[in-house]
Amino acid sequence: MTDTRRRRLAERRKARGLNQEEFAEAVGVDRSTVQRWENGKTGPQPWQRPKIAKALGVTANELDALLIPDAYTLPQPPGLWLSVAHPTTDDEFDAFELARRVSASDVGKETLSRLENSFDELAMKYPVSPPQELLERVRKHSAYVAHLMDARMTLSEQQRLYVVGGWFQLLGATLHIDLNQEHAATARLQAAASLARHAGHREIEAWCYETDAWRVLTDGDYGRALELSQVAQQLAPTGSSVEIQATAQEGRARARLGENAATYAAIEKVQRMSGAMVPRKGTEHHFQYDPGKSLAYTATTLAWIGDPSAETYAREVIARLAPSEDIHKWPRRVASANIDLALALLGGDRMDEACNAAQRAILSGRIVPSNHWRALEVVKAVETRQLPEAPDLREAYQGLKALEAGE
Repeated sequence: MTDTRRRRLAERRKARGLNQEEFAEAVGVDRSTVQRWENGKTGPQPWQRPKIAKALGVTANELDALLIPDAYTLPQPPGLWLSVAHPTTDDEFDAFELARRVSASDVGKETLSRLENSFDELAMKYPVSPPQELLERVRKHSAYVAHLMDARMTLSEQQRLYVVGGWFQLLGATLHIDLNQEHAATARLQAAASLARHAGHREIEAWCYETDAWRVLTDGDYGRALELSQVAQQLAPTGSSVEIQATAQEGRARARLGENAATYAAIEKVQRMSGAMVPRKGTEHHFQYDPGKSLAYTATTLAWIGDPSAETYAREVIARLAPSEDIHKWPRRVASANIDLALALLGGDRMDEACNAAQRAILSGRIVPSNHWRALEVVKAVETRQLPEAPDLREAYQGLKALEAGE
């Protein structure tokens, strides 16, 4: 079994002469909370970290390292705790190494440009690629970034390396969340936030909070999701993609909390901000907000508050993005839109259409593990109404879960 304990956190607490009860009192939490932190069952929230660092007498970066579960502790370069490994020997990384060696410094602008381009490529593959497959490439690139951390470089090159390393860690965290790999996701989010702070890159730091907001939302902690999305908006540069996406997460959280008026206000704000953006040409980039994303966001949010207009938005997403009748070629957003459509149709008592939309979404294979709960919502609603389609829909859902267990 993977060891998720944080022995170094406990050792530092003891070195400060504090037992768990005294430490809990200094931080303002219960002793049971400290026990869960040290056992690796949960991690502290962002607003608790300054008090923890003060009680332990450590810097923010040192606290980052103490919070890494034991299973994720690997040899590391000074001052950072990215997963360190030597680059693989495949052609792509051989080319990176050659570019580095012919540059004026040990890193070089050409190497950094290649890494930045590689990140953009992977972020554009995110909507249409299996998470596990993409994660393998992210791991290799993250390892190569860590390999360069000890190299000689200029201050500007160091900042660029921290930034691109932060982006890779953030994408890795997103993929871990998709795969329901909670501890790995936490470690990568912490790494991304640490690199962002080193580089003074508020956008990446804001994305960390936004991404965590989505994670806790899928776990059903809607109040925490609301708080994290608001912190992300405070950090986000004005008019940035992450500001829009964090506002969208706020709307989703409020929808699940039943705050309809605030939900509609968030929807209107997202539509207004996204309408001011210039549409991207070509492939979608996960961390660059496309105005078309607001349609999918609106469909989901309206479906959650039972607004029948969710159907119109969901159908528009499907019409725009579905490349063919072959459901296995759908982008992930089309599968999600079919779940939204099913929820909207159930609300209008159009049972046959709802079951068909839900089954197509499930059978497409485009619903990642972190979104299985949304498909399950439809399955349970159909079962509650004792519809004849319920057994087939449940069977399709169980097949989806079995596929996840086999990966």
